[in-house]
Amino acid sequence: MNTVLVTGGAGYIGSHACKALKAAGYVPVTYDNLETGWQDAVRFGPFERGDLLDRARLDEVFAAHKPIAVMHFAALSQVGEAMSQPGRYWRNNVEGSLTLIEAAVAAGCLNFVFSSTCATYGEHDNVVLDENTPQMPLNAYGASKRAIEDILRDFEAAHGLRHVIFRYFNVAGADPEAEIGEHHRPETHLIPIMLEAIDGKRDALTVFGTDYDTPDGTCIRDYVHVSDLVDAHLLGLQWLLDDKGSKVFNLGTGSGFSVREVIDHSRTVTNREVPYVTGPRRAGDATKLVSGSMRAEQELGWKPSRSDLRTMIADAWRWHEAGHYDK
Repeated sequence: MNTVLVTGGAGYIGSHACKALKAAGYVPVTYDNLETGWQDAVRFGPFERGDLLDRARLDEVFAAHKPIAVMHFAALSQVGEAMSQPGRYWRNNVEGSLTLIEAAVAAGCLNFVFSSTCATYGEHDNVVLDENTPQMPLNAYGASKRAIEDILRDFEAAHGLRHVIFRYFNVAGADPEAEIGEHHRPETHLIPIMLEAIDGKRDALTVFGTDYDTPDGTCIRDYVHVSDLVDAHLLGLQWLLDDKGSKVFNLGTGSGFSVREVIDHSRTVTNREVPYVTGPRRAGDATKLVSGSMRAEQELGWKPSRSDLRTMIADAWRWHEAGHYDK
């Protein structure tokens, strides 16, 4: 009776959640189609290959494992792609999540932890976001996640599906033991791109815009260590198992770090220079995007311990040096 179905468990955040679930005494069952995930990352419980849009396959997995809860990470998440291919995002993220939710309800699995995003808020430049900030997503990625949140609320009203929703910005770092880590193809996130530049796997990191109204002229973004993030998801799971009500929680530092700060800290951590060039601002980039986490701290008892910049880069670098997934 301690099995948790983890969709996207072969991906970056999902695999870390599986490791944390196993350490906490749960049996994480990964459900993943491996489109962006890695089978080598599935190390902590059973693996079931399947697509969110395949209701028959989902029914088989629910019947076989009888999970007490779902942790839903599986989603397409590239903003640029969402702008150019919105239909793909609505179909995969929304229709796929609806199919999963219907399968969970049919199986009597009524505890649902959902990995959402602060992209549901849209552009609130230089504001510390909280759970009451108006949601005005700017693209199909943020809009699809907001739609899933709405579906969860409707299914609670109709079927008693209790849920915890987490909204956050950038995830960074890696498993401190370097068993698993961040590995995307292609890579689009700042810290792994920076480490690739340091390691000679790309020519240089490009810093887009150096004239923003920030202390050093570069954009500020909020980062949360992946281990801290999945700790919050486990607390959300326990929240539901303790029969508490559905809730939304933001996860962030409330301050964020600039691009130059990330570069400067990487020099200290790796003892190497960062090859980088500067470029013009990218359209749509905000000056500062950060989120608070007061509700999560006060109600969940979430206390991030690894979300300082030095630790996130050090853990990411340890994983970067240890190797990557083969398949």
